Amino acid sequence: MMNPSLRNRALRKGAASLDRISFSRFARFLSFSTVNAEEVSGSQPAEVHNLVKGSWKKSSGWNAIVDPLNGEPFIKVAEVDDKGLQPFVESLSQCPKHGLHNPFKAPERYLMLGEVSTKAAYKLSLPEVSNFFAKLIQRVSPKSYQQALGEVVVTQKFLENFCGDQVRFLARSFAIPGNHLGQQSHGFRWPYGPVAIITPFNFPLEIPVLQLMGALYMGNKPLLKVDSKVCIVMEQMLRLLHECGLPAEDVDFVNSDGNVMNKLLLEAQPRMTLFTGSSRVAEKLAGDLRGRIKLEDAGFDWKILGPDVQEEDYVAWVCDQDAYACSGQKCSAQSVLFMHQNWSESSLLRKLADLASRRKLDDLTVGPVLTMTTGGMLGHMNKLLEIKGAKLLFGGKALENHSIPAIYGAIEPTAVFVPLEEILKDEYYELVTKEIFGPFQIITEYKHQQLPLVLDALERMQAHLTAAVVSNDPLFQQEVIKNSVNGTTYVGLRARTTGAPQNHWFGPAGDPRGAGIGTPEAIRLVWSCHREVIYDIGPVPANWRTPPPT
Repeated sequence: MMNPSLRNRALRKGAASLDRISFSRFARFLSFSTVNAEEVSGSQPAEVHNLVKGSWKKSSGWNAIVDPLNGEPFIKVAEVDDKGLQPFVESLSQCPKHGLHNPFKAPERYLMLGEVSTKAAYKLSLPEVSNFFAKLIQRVSPKSYQQALGEVVVTQKFLENFCGDQVRFLARSFAIPGNHLGQQSHGFRWPYGPVAIITPFNFPLEIPVLQLMGALYMGNKPLLKVDSKVCIVMEQMLRLLHECGLPAEDVDFVNSDGNVMNKLLLEAQPRMTLFTGSSRVAEKLAGDLRGRIKLEDAGFDWKILGPDVQEEDYVAWVCDQDAYACSGQKCSAQSVLFMHQNWSESSLLRKLADLASRRKLDDLTVGPVLTMTTGGMLGHMNKLLEIKGAKLLFGGKALENHSIPAIYGAIEPTAVFVPLEEILKDEYYELVTKEIFGPFQIITEYKHQQLPLVLDALERMQAHLTAAVVSNDPLFQQEVIKNSVNGTTYVGLRARTTGAPQNHWFGPAGDPRGAGIGTPEAIRLVWSCHREVIYDIGPVPANWRTPPPT
């Protein structure tokens, strides 16, 4: 069993390294918070409520969320059932199609939301507040303190980006001269009105905040649903936003299981839904909602190491981070590494194994996998090892000496080598390119003349989120970029697949339903549509006469 102090050590180790004062004593005094992240436990369970029509509400049923490190029920989520949907349906229906604001309606709300962003960015910059959220993230989606804090920092920087007038700048319009005096065409970004946002467990703060604020900025009224395992993080963030001036009735927050949420969407009929999560659920929702949806779904993300071998230590470290940070539970995690033979002849594989071996449960640099069991991941590995020429490079074992519940997975960072020729065979391709949302990657090797085979493997993939071309050879870069499609592609010696900061577009390509996040372009694409208003005020020419019919 896990040492009783393991959980606390995992939560504190990263913070202690900062050599700052302990912030735990501040958490209970944060004016917006209703929990203390470090005190939530089986003996002191936290509660998560729903928000509808401006009021926090309990429900008739509670879902007990288990601690991912020891299996104790430690959070009670007030989940609504079929009988509790009507208030949420009514609340969304009260928002008109033209939104809470638009370029002609209540423009002062653009300024109000800029002010909310300013205040929220400041609050998140306070060490006691950023530490509170980092610790809370660790409790529900275990990752290292630096990874959890990084999520808070990205969120804070995003809010900084949309302070002051920056919100109304998102709604910038344009005008085109008409055909005659008095005619002019104006293009506007228009809200959808009532919308829904569904976000996953792996980034409990960053994804919902960035999408929620984008929806609000453009004039929509969002209904937010966050994975129940981690919804406590966003509940606390909403309370912070209310304290910063966000009207409580602007956002509804619902907790439910998947079937009830699906029913809510069908009854409420939001004008647009943003879904971040698995491809299977994404495709179901796309059908149920008749295409009124934007998706940021699964990604089997690839990295290609080009022929120019240099900075081996750095490249190996980035590969380790891309594949195994957050225990591989990023939609941008490195799923497959295509290694030029020059790299396979270097010390790269040895360095990767050494880096992976440093990851430990006690500091959460490896930890619970919340969507797959240990048996599921190792079973997949064993199927891969049956392929001719496949071999285990490192890992491949269950974690030991822990009390992670059996419903979750816990394995060592793992890499399996599969020959390129075997990957491309029809009987193996689907198996090899199955996304494992955990600390697991495929590694393969190619010769220089085999680059077309690598490009063929990329062409056959169905998910096109992130990618990396690790090479400073411009001709090699050009060959790969022109023959691929991934929406967020990093190129150059320092290229990675993960990161998703607030300063550039992050999202898939190649799918008209693809959603972006974080940037002005992403917000306009996802949370507004184009409206053209053509003014034609005259005058009518003095000599005008009624023309013959046409």
